[in-house]
This record gives sequence, structure tokens and C-alpha cells, in this order.
Amino acid sequence: MSRRSGACLRCCLVIFAVVSALAVCGPALYWRFKKGISLGDNKSSCPPCICDCPPPVSLLKIAPGLANLSVSDCGSDDPDIKEEMEKQFVDLLTEELKLQEAVAEEHSRHMNVTLAEAKRVATQYQKEAEKCNAATETCEEARERAEALLLKERKVTFAWEQRARQLGWEGE
Repeated sequence: MSRRSGACLRCCLVIFAVVSALAVCGPALYWRFKKGISLGDNKSSCPPCICDCPPPVSLLKIAPGLANLSVSDCGSDDPDIKEEMEKQFVDLLTEELKLQEAVAEEHSRHMNVTLAEAKRVATQYQKEAEKCNAATETCEEARERAEALLLKERKVTFAWEQRARQLGWEGE
């Protein structure tokens, strides 16, 4: 039974492969044969196309108001927008410059505050560094004194040990 099911499975896979290949290649073969048949028969071929198409219309001809990026009736219902649109170009530039100046002043003020804060923190760190340096110097001096005292104690200990050996002490 398993030999028969294996053969059936192989047969199904072969059929599936053939159908898949035809599905992929079929349309291309169809159009190739159709062209081949139509080339032999000149009566069904199309005459050459004669185009009298007008040139494409430019955006300026379709919407001339878009050329200078203004539309005449834009915002005509809103009085605030209408008033804003009626301002002179110089007034608009003056207002823009004032806005830029205000932004620059705010930026400058923010930078000054940041700089003052950075200076304050740097001064604080400098004071802490000076304290650390002073403490390090104090510790270094204490270490040097302790080292000198240790050396002195070793000499005294060595002298006492020699005296004790001379008097008969044999040590540990």
C-alpha cells in the first residue's frame, strides 16, 4: 500500500509541476503564437497611428494664480485673513524681521543664562578640585612622615635586636 501511495504522490507532484509551468509560461506562449499568426495575416494588422495631439497644457495656463503662489479669493470670507492679505509687502517683511529679532533675542538670553550656569558650575568644580588637591597634599605629607617614622622604628628595632643577640638571645 505504501509503494502505491508513493507512486500516487509522485504522479500528483508531476501533474502539479506541469500545471504550474503552464500557468507561468502559458500567457507568454499565447501572445507569442498570437503575434506569429497575426504577422502572417496582414489584413488584421493595424495601420500606423497618426497623432494630432495638442501639446501638453502647462500649469500656468491651467491655474495662473498659482504662479505667484497666491489665489485671489483665498480667505475672502474671513476678515482677519482679508486684512492680513491686504498688508503691504514691506509691512509683512518688517513684521517677519521683528519676529526673527525676537527669536534671536530669546535665543541670546537663553545662551547667556546657560553660559552663566556653566560658569557657576565650573567655579564650583574648581573649588572642589582645590579642596581635593589640598587633601591629597595633606595625605601625601602624612604618608611621608609615617614612612620616615617607620624607617626610624626599623633602625631602632634592628639595633635592639642586635643588642639582644649579643646578650644571648637566639630569636624565634
